[in-house]
Amino acid sequence: MTTSKQVLTSLRKALGTLKTVNEMAEEWRYCADIANQINATIGLLKSANRELMRSHLACCWKKKFSEGNEKEVTDFIDELVRTWDIATRK
Repeated sequence: MTTSKQVLTSLRKALGTLKTVNEMAEEWRYCADIANQINATIGLLKSANRELMRSHLACCWKKKFSEGNEKEVTDFIDELVRTWDIATRK
């Protein structure tokens, strides 16, 4: 499966799981069950993000680096650091 298909598959699964979470919350289902579904959704989103970033590095980083434009490489690194900071924020 290609990376883009993996990302889309994870996103579709996350969307379905989030819909289930919403339904469970509206029905006032058991809190721990809702929390488990939320954690499953977060896991799917993290998986999609990880694959997307892997693809971004393999494609875009390689291109930026090979072009040798120092400003673009620095901007790309800053972009990755910002993305990492957001992804790991608690």
